[in-house]
Amino acid sequence: MIVESTGVVPMEALGVRAAKFAALAEPARLRIVDLLALGDLSPTEVQSSLGMRSNLVAHHLRVLEQAGILSRSRSEADGRRSYVRLVPSAFDGLTPDPVRFSKRIVFVCTANSARSQMAEALWRRLSPLPVASAGSRPATEVNAAAVRSAARHGVRIPGKRPLSTAEVLQDDDFVIAVCDRAHEELSGRDDLHWSIPDPARTATDSAFDHAFRDLRLRIEGFVARLAAQPAS
Repeated sequence: MIVESTGVVPMEALGVRAAKFAALAEPARLRIVDLLALGDLSPTEVQSSLGMRSNLVAHHLRVLEQAGILSRSRSEADGRRSYVRLVPSAFDGLTPDPVRFSKRIVFVCTANSARSQMAEALWRRLSPLPVASAGSRPATEVNAAAVRSAARHGVRIPGKRPLSTAEVLQDDDFVIAVCDRAHEELSGRDDLHWSIPDPARTATDSAFDHAFRDLRLRIEGFVARLAAQPAS
């Protein structure tokens, strides 16, 4: 199951992130951050670049400093002059925490004939971590259109029969429902729900390709958030 991967109290971490997002939500402050990404500037130089009154520039710089996004230093040449710079780690905590799971990913759809089969095949391509798939009401065979769609994208779905959740699921699996019906039938047994429309409803190549691309984007995003797993 998902666990926090940081020692920071979750609500504290959310508060820090929220403050930074709030500071960045004003266009002028976002522009200041863009300028500082290239180099350090004095408040006067920021004012000149933005064409903004000095008191307003001072306000924006203060908000960014309070949010931990920038810092100030005195000029070694003219001590009356100051420079602002981005804090190197300012944006480290803006993305969601990495996630961990205990053993194996299992993708579940209704029939285990299309969406969950494509998801399983994609996962094998994108991650070395264990994976399986199952259906809440398994069909008798994998949908040939799903196999062809995966092949068009360079992914092979092996010719195995669809399996039921009763045959596949184990207590410590991380379950991702890739259809609405399976999510509702699992009644909280799944850990994540991805609402992927059933391509078999229209049975067109474009519907299966759309489902495949949607799954690929979601899996790529999920894999990117996985914390490093301990060596077995």
